[in-house]
Amino acid sequence: MLPGSSTSLTALFPGCGSHLKLLECVVDGTGRGRVRSTTPAEDRYIVLSPKRNRRTTAQQVANQFLAASGKQISRKTVARRLRGGGLCARRPVVCVPLTRQHRTARLQRCREHHNWTEQDWACVLFSDESRFSLSSDFRRQMIWCESGTAYRPENNQEKDRYPT
Repeated sequence: MLPGSSTSLTALFPGCGSHLKLLECVVDGTGRGRVRSTTPAEDRYIVLSPKRNRRTTAQQVANQFLAASGKQISRKTVARRLRGGGLCARRPVVCVPLTRQHRTARLQRCREHHNWTEQDWACVLFSDESRFSLSSDFRRQMIWCESGTAYRPENNQEKDRYPT
């Protein structure tokens, strides 16, 4: 039996003739499945657009593609091409904008508490604030980013909750 083929296809092989063409088609994997709506070059264009502007939506990319190429594709097709290109939709990391003084103070605090023991830390109370909403929050914006790049500065959204 040929590697990667079934028993019924191997039975067609000894007669050659027109059956050989069928066997080549099945072994190569050509000629099966739905025809893709975009070419590899168009796929690269689709993936490049969100890399330039991370906060663009799949629908906006589809509209840009329509304007550039004249081809209409769905936002789901765009999302599939972006996932195929290594991009995924994530919420941006929200951080407080830090000045040089803030960073210096944080570094100094880290150096002061570097040698603390577990007993020292046992006297410290840690608290966390959580946000709850009974309805969905439409203000949350998604960004397209590669895997493992969530904390890069271009993927962060700075938000000062208490401006002075």
